[in-house]
Amino acid sequence: MPDILHRIAANNTIREKLYEALTTTAGLAAWWTEDTSGVGYAVGGLLKFRFPGGGFDMKVSSLQENQEVVWEVVAGEKEWIGTTISWDLKSVEGATVVLFKQANWKEATEFMHHCSTKWAIFLMSLKAYMETGKGAPSPNDLKIDDWN
Repeated sequence: MPDILHRIAANNTIREKLYEALTTTAGLAAWWTEDTSGVGYAVGGLLKFRFPGGGFDMKVSSLQENQEVVWEVVAGEKEWIGTTISWDLKSVEGATVVLFKQANWKEATEFMHHCSTKWAIFLMSLKAYMETGKGAPSPNDLKIDDWN
């Protein structure tokens, strides 16, 4: 099964701050999509992310404070359901490194290519949010085609 993999390093960022950006609705809304609701700070919590063209529901399946966040996609685009999204955090010389993975895609489709590019854009939004206090969440994100 193919996976989407990305890495960013947020300079002058402590892991606790980045962990908060991945586990609170305010943090997630600041860099991914402004239309975020739910509970991201407890295993079993449900997060709802909405975009102009649709949305996704994620169940929090694992948390290791300031180290790892794992979600399971439980509703949304058919190709996403059953995939897992993980964020591994580590501190490296004044920065926090994020190893991102969306695993368990059934096949590498054109939509998966699109999603990989959009994840890269949103991860740069997360980096900007960590470094400057301002991300570019949906609907203000960089669009890569006429529908998203």
